[in-house]
Order: sequence, then C-alpha cells, then structure tokens
Amino acid sequence: MGTCPIRCQSNLTILENEPEPARPPLQESVIVSLCDYPSFDHTELTMCIGERVTIISDDGDFMIVRATTTGHESYIPTNYTAKVTHRWLFTGISRYKAVELLMQPHNQSGAFLIRESETNRDCYSLSVLSRTNSSYLDSVKHYRIPQLQNGWVYISPGVTFPSLHHLVEHYSESAGGLCGRLTGPCFIQGLENDREARPVPTAIRRPTVNWKDISRSVIFRKKRTESDNSLVSEGLREAITSYLQMTEGNMHSWDT
Repeated sequence: MGTCPIRCQSNLTILENEPEPARPPLQESVIVSLCDYPSFDHTELTMCIGERVTIISDDGDFMIVRATTTGHESYIPTNYTAKVTHRWLFTGISRYKAVELLMQPHNQSGAFLIRESETNRDCYSLSVLSRTNSSYLDSVKHYRIPQLQNGWVYISPGVTFPSLHHLVEHYSESAGGLCGRLTGPCFIQGLENDREARPVPTAIRRPTVNWKDISRSVIFRKKRTESDNSLVSEGLREAITSYLQMTEGNMHSWDT
C-alpha cells in the first residue's frame, strides 16, 4: 500500500512521477462535546465529554446544543465542541483533549483519532490509546503525520500514503512501528446506535371475549359486513373453524 520515497538533490522527500492523490469524498461531520457540562459538583450533567450533540443555534462565540443521550439543551462556548469527520478526524482539539477523549472507559487499546497538529499547520497528529493490565499505566501515544508537497502523508519516512484514509487502513492491519495496531476510532457516545426515535404505536385493546355470549352463527359467518362490530375477528373465526373440523367439534352446539 505504501510507496518508498527517494531523495533528490534539493534534499526534499518527494515521490517520483506520482499523480496527485484522489481524495475521498468528504463525509457528513458530527459535533462532539469536549467536556462535561456543567462542571460544578453535585449538579446533574446536561452534556458529557465525548458525546454527540446537535447544534440548535450558533452565534459565533456561543451556541445552543442538544445532547443526544439526555435531550437536554445547553448554552455553551463554541470551543466546548469539536467537529469530527470520517469518525476519526477531529478538528479544533488540543493534544490534552485528545488524551482526555481516548482515556474514556468505553475505549479499548488501539482506539485512535487524528487531529490537526498544534505546532505545525502542515501536519496532522495520530493519537493512539495503549491500555495495560494496570489502568494507571494506560497512556496515549502521539505520532506526527507530515504532509508531502504532492499531498501524500506518512508517519515513517519509508512508507507514504495518498491520503489519511490509506494511512488508517494500513495501520489498522499492522502496527508497523506504532505502539499497537489501530483497532477503532475514538468512541463517540450517541453515535453508535444513532437512529431517529420513532413514536411507540398505540395499542388498542379490545374487550375480553365472553364465549357464552358468542353465537355459532357469528363464528361460521362467511362474510363480515362493515357494520359488524363482533369481537370475533376473521383470523379467529378461521382458527376455530379449522380446529372444530379437525376435532369434529362441529357436533357441539354454540347456540346460546
């Protein structure tokens, strides 16, 4: 999947005669909270860190968001959230927040995210969670992803990729020098089973049938008229008729 770069006289790492990479189409992004809110003790949270939220209104510095899990709305600063594309590309988060998100209990070893580098605008950073048998030894490793002049990216100079997608696919198959293989994107609460809530259908319970009030003619009636409000449905008629025919129950009297 990777391509070995060559060194030119300009001492720049480039790829010889490689076409411009075809960038995958952008996917719809989601908004994720970067903190618990409110942060006061003994206060019910309306928004949790790592939770998907829906923007209700945005005036630039502040926004009103609705939490996916609770449905509560919060008026928060814009920098309390981050945009996530492709499930793993986080925009506008720091190294510290990347660690905080990945250290959440839902994430397993190998969980990862990619973010913009804080120190170099032309680079990305890959943050990978490494869990051990002792939780206090868990850590997050960070790897710089430089970008070449033609748009290709790499972690190790010996292997380059036409896009971040190809890089993620490669290191999902093999650790290749990382602390471990990439096992899945950082967990986003409210995204895994994100389905539109549907109203529960109304159950109409019919009155209990008193069989002493049911006439034989009602059960064996071939056609049901529009004005027929009988408690015996067509399906029940057919079931009873079949049962009586098999057990010779048609000899019994159903007249009242």
